[in-house]
Amino acid sequence: MAHTHGHHSSHGHHHGDEKNLLWATLLNVLITIAEIVGGILSNSLALLSDAVHNLGDTIAIFLAFIANRISKRNANERKTFGYKRIEILTALLNAVLLIVITVFLFIEAAHRFRNPEPIHGQVMFWVASVGLVANLVAVLLLKKQAHHNLNIRAAYLHLLGDTISSVAVIAGSVLIIFYKIYWIDPLITLLIGIYILKEAYQVVQEAVNILMMATPASIAIGEVVAELEKHAAISNVHHVHSWKLDDQQIHFECHIDLKDDLPMSRADIVRIELEGMLLNRFQIKHTTIQLEYNCCHEKQVIHQ
Repeated sequence: MAHTHGHHSSHGHHHGDEKNLLWATLLNVLITIAEIVGGILSNSLALLSDAVHNLGDTIAIFLAFIANRISKRNANERKTFGYKRIEILTALLNAVLLIVITVFLFIEAAHRFRNPEPIHGQVMFWVASVGLVANLVAVLLLKKQAHHNLNIRAAYLHLLGDTISSVAVIAGSVLIIFYKIYWIDPLITLLIGIYILKEAYQVVQEAVNILMMATPASIAIGEVVAELEKHAAISNVHHVHSWKLDDQQIHFECHIDLKDDLPMSRADIVRIELEGMLLNRFQIKHTTIQLEYNCCHEKQVIHQ
């Protein structure tokens, strides 16, 4: 059985990730305090809901920072794959936290629809404007890292939701100042919540798939098997598994039946050729290939 790994340096990435996550956490703490005070003074549910949302986000981003640090620890005898999955667990926790907060906001919004209350629109406007600026800065800090890390993407989605909700709260405050349309406040809360639920669901879905060791969306098992079986030395590919260790690393393992009883040196050349094909054709860097000759009786692609 042979194993191959594709390593690349990520120290620069991690250092930048940590610094930006800390700045984003600090900004969110300031926004949360400002919105709680502003929400109480203005009697705005949209502003208070944004504050609750921001508080959840502050916790989420800080958890993302902690997970980012833990994920860098080296593999050991107890954790042979290292600690990378801590980021997936944190992403899942963050998304679930968002869903819980959103349900709470929906209940509060329903109550406000039934019993509209007067709101101080100007306080609401200025506090939401400060929140918008701070949120935009935090979003820009994490935007780049959000593309290559599910954990940071979950934190980024929290902040993106906050930015959109700040815009909605500002729009609502203008309608309240000029037209006294108080029901716009819970309506904005509902619209913010629907957007957050959609984004959070996608993170939950991806995190659960990784934790369940589901085949990555980019890998079609039948296609990979067909490509491997094109090799002249191979008669059959079976017992196939493919999964993601985190949101980046794809792993692949299989048993391969050789047509001839090859010497070890020749079999090794076949294995290296197959690993090269998996890397070039499917971007799979981590492979375990078990070469066999007439010794496996069950030849199903997916072993039951």
